[in-house]
Parts: sequence; structure tokens; C-alpha cells
Amino acid sequence: MCRHLVFLGDESAIGEVVVDPAHGLYRQAWEPRMQKHGTVNADGFGVGWYADGDPAPARYRRTGPMWADANFADLARVVRTGALLAAVRDATEAGADGEAAAAPFSWGPYLFSHNGALGNWPGSVAQLASGLPPAELLALEARCDSALVWALLLHRLRNGEGTGRALTETVREVAAAAPASRLNLLLTDGRTVTASAWGDTLWYLLEPGRRTVVASEPYDDDPLWTEVPDRCLLVATRTDVLLTPFEEPTT
Repeated sequence: MCRHLVFLGDESAIGEVVVDPAHGLYRQAWEPRMQKHGTVNADGFGVGWYADGDPAPARYRRTGPMWADANFADLARVVRTGALLAAVRDATEAGADGEAAAAPFSWGPYLFSHNGALGNWPGSVAQLASGLPPAELLALEARCDSALVWALLLHRLRNGEGTGRALTETVREVAAAAPASRLNLLLTDGRTVTASAWGDTLWYLLEPGRRTVVASEPYDDDPLWTEVPDRCLLVATRTDVLLTPFEEPTT
């Protein structure tokens, strides 16, 4: 369900990261190489990126497939950035809220994406949802599982938890409530990437000082790509990557 990536590095056109690579996210929209669940990611897409001097990212999201959007082709060709998050979507439930359900979701400096699905949605996580303040539930951008995962994570961020702890505890509580879930999450503020490998593929490419890429799957055949073991938390900057195994959630 979905493919996504975060890029931190030398300023590049969006297309150089998302469109141009031989197996880039653009191609993964119809021909992913390593996707375990689903085959085509044509239920929407989005890109969020950071401009110099502005901590709040811009976003471009659409309901249809990436390859069908001529406006995105122009945008990707000319907009340059040193940090972006992009995703192509295979919806858990077809037609659920369209563009509003497409990653990345955002708040303040953060961009977020979820590759996966919640088991036995929505009943399995009803109790977790009921624990959120009503105003935060009413502010959900969409009625899909990814939007709820984002709301749970965002609640922790708003309460002052660091990104690593907030993402870890969100994965643990959702996995405990819905054990069949797949929870590959990506969170970035344009400087750091925090991600989870939980039920689907996750890879990273590190060239210190030049680029760090964290992605569902490699977008080319560079031998520097490294697979992240399942049930691992990843924290990365432009210079290093740290992996920490998750403990199994308790019920």
C-alpha cells in the first residue's frame, strides 16, 4: 500500500529525485519493484518540500496518478529544494476522501506519510481515536487510516514529545490495538528523518554531506542502498543514520 521517500541533500529539482531515476517514485506509481501489498499506486500522490528561509513546507497533492498530471511535470522540472517528502498512494479503501487523503500530511515544520494499512479498520482503533481531544478528531483531513495515524502522532508532537519517541509510541500503540497493521511511517522537518519499518520494505542511501534518502524501495541500482530490518526505527540526518530495533508491543 503506497510508496514514499524523503530526500535531504544538495539542492536539486524535485524531478531529479522523484521522476528522473530509473526506478523513481514516478515509475513506482505503476511498476514498483518491491511492494509487498498491492501492485499499482494510482489513487493519488503528493510532494512536500522546503524553501530556504521558510520552516513551513509547501505541498502539492492530487487525487489521480502522478503520471497523469501535466502540472506536476512542470513543477517537478523547475522547483528546487534541499529537502522533500513525496508519496504515491494505493488507497486502503477506494475513493476515500480523494486529495485530502494523499500524503504528505503536514503541521508546522513537519511532513508525514504512512505506507501500510490498519488491520480491521476502523473498529480496531476506535478506542485510540476516542482518546484524542474532540477538536483534534474534528480537524482530521480525511477519514482514512493514514489520517488517524497522523492525528495520533501529531497529538504526541503537540504535547512536546521528541520525534523519535512520538513515532515509536504511535507505532507501538497502533500495533497493539490492531496487530495486523503495517506501519511504515515517514516524518521529517526538513533537517531530520524519523521512520519506521513495520510490515513493508524500507531502504536508505547515505552519502554524508551530499544526500540522505529514505525510501520504500531504491530508486536506482546504486550499491550504497541499504535495507532497514523489519521492526526498526530509523533516525537520519544529512550525515548519518541510526537504526534501533523496536520492542514487541504488549497487549
